[in-house]
Amino acid sequence: MTLWRRHTVVDRPLTCREVGKLLQRYLDGEVDAPTIAKVAEHLEDCRRCGLEASIYREIKASLARHATVLPETTLARLRRFGELLATEGPADGSRDRGHDAGS
Repeated sequence: MTLWRRHTVVDRPLTCREVGKLLQRYLDGEVDAPTIAKVAEHLEDCRRCGLEASIYREIKASLARHATVLPETTLARLRRFGELLATEGPADGSRDRGHDAGS
């Protein structure tokens, strides 16, 4: 008799939605090594999520070039905005039109 085993993040690829929820913390270096590996794997395989990560990296780099010290309140607002985009998508509703099924 084979026991059913629930899949965990460790033994399956991440979905776009899962990566979206982790992306800001991943880019800020605030996730553990196994999560880094899974997010990096997804970003390599998924063009859309990879592009999103590139945009966030460019924004972060631009902010670093133009501000000597970014207030913590600004960083918190940016993180909340990123999390909102990851969970609810853009206001026009164009996010995730069948994307998770094919990635």
